[in-house]
Amino acid sequence: MHPQITVDAARKLYDEGEGPSAIARRLGLPVSTVRHWCVDRGRPPTTPGRRERCPRCHQVPLDQWEYAYLLGSYLGDGHITVGRRDVAALSMYCGDAYPGIRAEVEQAMSAVMPTSSVSSVQRRGCREVKSYSTHWTCLFPQHGAGMKHERPIVLEPWQDEVLTSFPGRVLRGLIHSDGCRVLNWARKQPGGKRYEYPRYLFSNESQDILDICARTLDEIGVAHRRPRANLISVARREGVARMDEFVGSKT
Repeated sequence: MHPQITVDAARKLYDEGEGPSAIARRLGLPVSTVRHWCVDRGRPPTTPGRRERCPRCHQVPLDQWEYAYLLGSYLGDGHITVGRRDVAALSMYCGDAYPGIRAEVEQAMSAVMPTSSVSSVQRRGCREVKSYSTHWTCLFPQHGAGMKHERPIVLEPWQDEVLTSFPGRVLRGLIHSDGCRVLNWARKQPGGKRYEYPRYLFSNESQDILDICARTLDEIGVAHRRPRANLISVARREGVARMDEFVGSKT
């Protein structure tokens, strides 16, 4: 049996982008062993029911509450890479300043795909939260080559139903991944009294994702505007109060 330090070294190299064959050559291990450690994360492929785990491919219930949050997070700042044997890695980048968001992303990944483990890798100023499964592309059919703003991003009917059922959760994921709650200030008259007010912003280069965000805001009855082509703003007091029910300050 190999010591845990060797297993950890192999997984670290894999998470950093090296393939199983390169890792095997570097560490002097069989490729099959590295794949078992890194791709399957040490789980025997014969685990009962392991393959029948996808809500889209099999009769497995989807945790829609957690999926709604994960959908918003993915649209805002997530991506999927597909490796050998069609194993897909779903990644979200969570800033070190917001450990609560990272914990929420990890919880959502685990709940939506409970038979796949969730790991994280430290990057500069953030942690990359990852989960491996051949079925992540089933749950996020918006995956494709290139940047999201370079291709159409259209929700499928079953995703539309999730958004309609849990718009606040989708919105929470969108703001946590690519938005913020800030404190603005203004003066009604030059040299007059300064007053402050909270405001929500969501920024994205994809017009399709901006439209999804706008639709989500409409679902919960929040007025919004687009001060720039890549930005959605919510500044009215009642709209901010409504969003606070679902989002609030990042933690």
